[in-house]
Amino acid sequence: MTSTYIHGIGMTKFGRLESSLKELLLEACNEAVKDAGNPKIDAVFVGNFMGGSISNQEILGAIVANELGLGYIPSTKVEGACASGGIAFRQGILGIMSGEYDTVLVAGAEKMKHASTPDVTQAINSAMDTTTTEKMAGLTFPGFFGVLANRYFYETGASKEHLARVALKNRENGVNNPLAQFPKHTSLEEILSARMITDPLGLFDCSPMTDGAAAVVISKKKSPIAVKASSQVSGPTKMQDAIDLLSIPAIGESGRLAYEKAGLGPEDIDVVEIHDCFSMTEIIATEELGFFNRLEGWKAVEEGRTKVDGDKPVNTSGGLLSRGHPIGATGLAQIYQLVRQLRGNAANQLAKNPRLALAQNLGGTGSYSTVHILERV
Repeated sequence: MTSTYIHGIGMTKFGRLESSLKELLLEACNEAVKDAGNPKIDAVFVGNFMGGSISNQEILGAIVANELGLGYIPSTKVEGACASGGIAFRQGILGIMSGEYDTVLVAGAEKMKHASTPDVTQAINSAMDTTTTEKMAGLTFPGFFGVLANRYFYETGASKEHLARVALKNRENGVNNPLAQFPKHTSLEEILSARMITDPLGLFDCSPMTDGAAAVVISKKKSPIAVKASSQVSGPTKMQDAIDLLSIPAIGESGRLAYEKAGLGPEDIDVVEIHDCFSMTEIIATEELGFFNRLEGWKAVEEGRTKVDGDKPVNTSGGLLSRGHPIGATGLAQIYQLVRQLRGNAANQLAKNPRLALAQNLGGTGSYSTVHILERV
């Protein structure tokens, strides 16, 4: 156990929003602090990836502390590409475990929709090793995960339809989430016929540009939701360094460490929020985390096992694909959804209220991975 408990959560609507990065951050933080009963906050950690490059706004930790009137407390901005939110959450937990803080506010935010797609793509690509031949050859994140998908098809009986089923499941979940970016129903046929982004990934297989923020208040004081385990691992930063193209070792190792710390196994987890930046990533992550055998995650999708009524529900929030992916906020949006599930009032609430939940947040092509296990106590 981390001896850390969740007391409050907050989250904005995700999508194209008129609010500034600062306004989004403060909205989520105010909601989380109010939900926690307005406790004294000892420190602030903010996850954000490209506030400087896209919104021309840094010092986000200090802005939160100042605007909320928290006094002369320490504040820190955390950057870890798409895992920025998960890493910020872990830093807050470590601060409490060290004895330095009693109660910490952790938030994440990103403002992306105001910028052009080329500008956002260029900013996102800074999460790759920019000095390599891969970068010089024009490799992008859709390109990387498209290569993984084609190789996965070659090694297994999976097809583009299985990717489409992941996207459809998450869209169906997103429709029922009032905070999700995409509330509109779709069909398997529409997904399969959508505009190609990079073969075999179509439009619905790729997470969108998103505005949004999420926040969590954690404390050493007990509450009904405990953080049972927290782990973080770094992995290869280049495709050419991969020992196995169909493995993202940072996910597997961060999962192994979290299970070890919690004294649990994948079979014990009731509900999961996974970093589905692409439909292919969700399948590989379910295998890396031990929910399904290696190269058999596609079979679980085919059998409906990852749906809300399946034996291993994945991304009941709609995931990155449909809830949206405001990069710095994503790791905390996962925590938000899982806390709601454990409280019994989530979008797509499981019929049998879950007791154990797992969040996995990925950065880069596997450069970072965090895993957090929550328990309803």
